Amino acid sequence: MLDIAGELHRWIEEGREFAVATVVSVGGSAPRGPGAALAVDSEGTALGSVSGGCVEGAVYDLCTAALRDGETVRERFGYSDEDAFAVGLTCGGVIDVLITPVGSDAPSRAVFRAALSAAVRDEPAALARVVRGPAGLLGRALLVRADGSYEGGLGGHRELDRTAVTETRALLDAGRTGTVGLSEDGSHCPGGLTLLVESRVPPPRMIVFGAVDFAAALVRAGKFLGHHVTVCDARPVFATRARFPEADEVVVDWPHRYLRGTPTDGRTVLCVLTHDAKFDVPLLTEALRMPVAYVGAMGSRRTHEDRERRLREAGLGEHELARLRSPIGLDLGARTPEETALSIAAEIVAVRRGGTGLPLTGRAAPIHRDLSGAAA
Repeated sequence: MLDIAGELHRWIEEGREFAVATVVSVGGSAPRGPGAALAVDSEGTALGSVSGGCVEGAVYDLCTAALRDGETVRERFGYSDEDAFAVGLTCGGVIDVLITPVGSDAPSRAVFRAALSAAVRDEPAALARVVRGPAGLLGRALLVRADGSYEGGLGGHRELDRTAVTETRALLDAGRTGTVGLSEDGSHCPGGLTLLVESRVPPPRMIVFGAVDFAAALVRAGKFLGHHVTVCDARPVFATRARFPEADEVVVDWPHRYLRGTPTDGRTVLCVLTHDAKFDVPLLTEALRMPVAYVGAMGSRRTHEDRERRLREAGLGEHELARLRSPIGLDLGARTPEETALSIAAEIVAVRRGGTGLPLTGRAAPIHRDLSGAAA
């Protein structure tokens, strides 16, 4: 649900009644993952998607029915092949969808409002909902914030909320969306209840080092992928807002010094475009020792070999050097700054999602990988 937080927050602030359908589990080659949502208001306006088109009509009808009768329901949509008019996923996957009415007096409305408000303000928070369990608890929700405080409740046993908050906060700390199995008494034994936890954390950072023409195109690609993008260069004549109007930040500083002092985490992407040893070596010496998601450096193969030699002399070991993506990007035959930015962005996605970078044509491997343990 939080993937459509912007528009849904506007709806709830306007006092609209709506129903929201959320993907709670997937199997096989499903087009959207857990947390994907479609919402329909009382006027029939729809936003979002749960399947990319395969079952949208049927889910739309379920939302209007939920608004009419006030019942939270869970439905499964599977594979349809020979019957072209059957409701199903032509991609061969299976999705379970929870449809929750959010009327003006719905018990979950206040929790949803708080969750959507936190999301649009980029505040770390996670929404936990009962997506499998007794009918009386289905759809119950609580919102957990980074400090452990929470709003709402799941009902049932008095220990249930306490355990749910602990489990939800753990997923929030990891920036993950996923499911948690609990018993109705709040113990950690799975079987009685399943919670869907949707985590919303600030966007991951992309730091582009080197205020060059390729950087301008990469900034646009990074923003398209949902990153908070910073450009850093030690040369004030190049690191200007006029040259990088789409960047969230433009910093004039020595790259290694800036990296040493700026916040990073396991989702941070570092792209080194300077291909100048006096910048690259101290910067990469810092970067390759940090637990970030991706470190890539631009340059020819000869530049890369010389850079590796210098990094070894600086004390980096083989395990640290193996983390370096250089020459940066996938082999797309890129020439222009825009094509190069695309190749870098493609490699970042492949690393994040466990892709190979190979063509899908002629391959038998699944298109969508199960990365339930990966950060969202």
